[in-house]
Amino acid sequence: MLHRINGWWWLLGAVLGLRLLGMVWLPFADTTEPRYAEISRLMVTTGDWITPWFAPGIPFWGKPPLAFWSEAASFKLLGVNEFAARLPSWLATLGTLALIHVHARSFFGARVARWSLLVYSTCALVYVAAGAVLMDPFLALATTWAMVAFAMATRQPTWPWQYGFFVALAVGLLAKGPLMLVLVAGPLIPWLAWHPSARESCKTLPWFSGLALMLALSAPWYVLAELKTPGFLNYFLVGEHFLRFVDSGWAGDLYGNAHERMKGAIWLDVLLASFPWGVVALGVLLRRVVDPAGRRALGQALQDPGKTYLLAWALFTPVFFTFAGNILWTYVLPGLAAFSILTAIALAEWQEKRKLNRRMLYALASLCPLLISAYMVLVVAQPQRLKTEKELVAHAVRHMQPGERLAFLGATPFSATFYSRGQASSITSEDLAATVSRPTGLYLAVPRAEFDQVSKSLNMPLTKVFESQRYILTIVSHQSPGY
Repeated sequence: MLHRINGWWWLLGAVLGLRLLGMVWLPFADTTEPRYAEISRLMVTTGDWITPWFAPGIPFWGKPPLAFWSEAASFKLLGVNEFAARLPSWLATLGTLALIHVHARSFFGARVARWSLLVYSTCALVYVAAGAVLMDPFLALATTWAMVAFAMATRQPTWPWQYGFFVALAVGLLAKGPLMLVLVAGPLIPWLAWHPSARESCKTLPWFSGLALMLALSAPWYVLAELKTPGFLNYFLVGEHFLRFVDSGWAGDLYGNAHERMKGAIWLDVLLASFPWGVVALGVLLRRVVDPAGRRALGQALQDPGKTYLLAWALFTPVFFTFAGNILWTYVLPGLAAFSILTAIALAEWQEKRKLNRRMLYALASLCPLLISAYMVLVVAQPQRLKTEKELVAHAVRHMQPGERLAFLGATPFSATFYSRGQASSITSEDLAATVSRPTGLYLAVPRAEFDQVSKSLNMPLTKVFESQRYILTIVSHQSPGY
């Protein structure tokens, strides 16, 4: 038994360690990671820890600051680099894993707890998000903390769990906003309605002092943010939390484009995000539905408060976003902790009945980490496959002389802004013509499809000094374009 447990722990350690390596290797690709990393970098350079800035002079009202605070603190400790920006997401995922283990072990035993960790850590979305600059790992940590604390407070009514529930709500409010309250109340309300006897559990929580603690931890930032940049609350509460949900083509997004999707597409995202375990779980469910004994087992499970708690928690997020047309696959993440425990319960039952092919399940657990790691190795070897301007910026910086600058024709990609530490600028076609007559050189990044046209419009040959997936780097000045 000790050998089996050691083998299991080795696999979990390898999964988490492999993700750490990927965080070092992979450059930021546009758009999300370098955008958020640049906001955190600006937080460090400006010393402004209240308002995240999209760019100098442009406040970022789209998200609360918790992830930016974490990444900015990591930059101060480890320097401005990819690993430092991604490390907070990895640590948040570790925290989520710890909470999953506590819940599963307390309610379903050590075997379920072990399988829960392996399932969760090897779901496709979890593995990707654990090493990416995203808000979602922090929201997943907060929702998992709140749901685990609520359940544990009924079993161990001690102050760390009782007040931990409200601290978790505050963390969620600072990680994602009022959506946190919806994602916690959403599964709890139908669960309490389904199990009237469970309503007594609500009395174990110190609601008055707990809510006061939640507001004391989260509300001051909202007030300060509105005072510093008036208009924040209207945009964030009305735009991001209402209009983005009801309008799939919402045109009010100040920082990008709405992610218009067909309503109900979130269920396809569930299968992708939980891969490969979602496919396994779907197969198990279908098998039980067609089998009379399986249907009886499902009926019994619906009478078990512990299992229905997980079911409500796992299903609420996709059900909620079924009616939204403006979604991303990362929205599935808060429900994957409960999904992982439910899947682990089934795996533990198979193991107990000796129907479990351990090698096959270990192979399934290895599938996403190995596939994603193989992809990372490929793009590290061939960085032109990524939409990143890391190497282009590095090439320009190595060769620029004092007084020269780097500009992108059109909008500057976020990766170029981050890797140039905000020094790369944008230039229009009209301004470019005037630049040619200036004595200082301009390192110009031109979209590949426009390179020949730009050369013709300037009436001068342009030398290609570096090429990325999207841009060709050249030098434009009144002197020879070569070097």
